[in-house]
Amino acid sequence: MKVIRYSKSFKLQVVREVEDGTLCAEAAKRKYDIGGNWTVMKWVRRYGSGRIGKIIRVEKAHEVDEASRLRQELRRVKEALADTHVELALERAFLEVACEQLNQPVEAFKKKQAGRRRTKR
Repeated sequence: MKVIRYSKSFKLQVVREVEDGTLCAEAAKRKYDIGGNWTVMKWVRRYGSGRIGKIIRVEKAHEVDEASRLRQELRRVKEALADTHVELALERAFLEVACEQLNQPVEAFKKKQAGRRRTKR
């Protein structure tokens, strides 16, 4: 396999030709027999002025606001979940302390309370 290395000045010349519209990337590849399908475009991205090869995302105002709103909602949901975990941990600790004071195992208390949930109608 033959490895070809291109000088920086050669790369800059090819990039100039692509950016000024003399050649497209594919035509430059063919003209100079450059290997690789994306080589010229990589050079344009690296050495170019930024006019070609950059991806620009255009959003409408409501799309920008939507992303911001969703990030805020996600943050609120995460905070609520964290609060719920703290409350659950406190309730479990309280149950353990209460059962300890009653000299009763936690599992027995849970079974006893599960049986009381059924009400007669």
